[in-house]
Amino acid sequence: MSVTARAAALIVAFLCVVGAGVFVAVYYIGAASQLPTVNYTASGGQVSVALQEDPGNNSATRPSWVTYYTQDPTTKQWLHTTLFTVPAHTRVNMTIYGYDGCTPLRNNYFSQVQGTIGNTVTVQQFNKNNRPLGLPLTESLINSWAHCSVGHTFAIPNIGLYVPVASPNAYNSVNNLCGTFPCTPTSGGAYSLETFSFMSPGPGSYRWQCLIPCGGGFLNGNGGPMQTLGWMTGFMNVVSA
Repeated sequence: MSVTARAAALIVAFLCVVGAGVFVAVYYIGAASQLPTVNYTASGGQVSVALQEDPGNNSATRPSWVTYYTQDPTTKQWLHTTLFTVPAHTRVNMTIYGYDGCTPLRNNYFSQVQGTIGNTVTVQQFNKNNRPLGLPLTESLINSWAHCSVGHTFAIPNIGLYVPVASPNAYNSVNNLCGTFPCTPTSGGAYSLETFSFMSPGPGSYRWQCLIPCGGGFLNGNGGPMQTLGWMTGFMNVVSA
């Protein structure tokens, strides 16, 4: 290869790297700048955070994408964002409403609850009429391979938190999923209600996401909503208390 050809190849390679960097900056940082951040404040050394995951959404551009919503603690409105802030070194009491149907985990290792206080979650099922199907159960494992019972996950790898998010069971899901987004307990959709607690770390920005390949229509399910801020991945911003 001539010197000119090698120089041209190096220039092309350099431009590709620069282009990739610009894409990441625009795609992730730009996307984050357009999303609202929900701020949660502590009371008595604890803070309560509420999320829900839905089979669709109310956007005009990607209505078929699965997504998380975050609840504003003041207005109680569900906001289409995955950015929220909590105080450092505080007990975070998390509530997640699971409105999407079940999807078996690719790796059943993540059926094991990890990083919560007690390494457990408490789960209760509700039918489409908002009536409980049995009592709340405290579990250390939600086995998505043995039962179709997990819709998505909530994971913050940097702090060792991995939580399978329960779905309405297979029978309860059939023709019973919410169709108006964001879903509510009175919108006519079956859902699971899952609660757990963990301690927030020191100040910083901690990425969280769903670990189930839930990007329907993308290669191996790993694209689209699964990798996009505001949908199935986000940041927990931890600030000084």
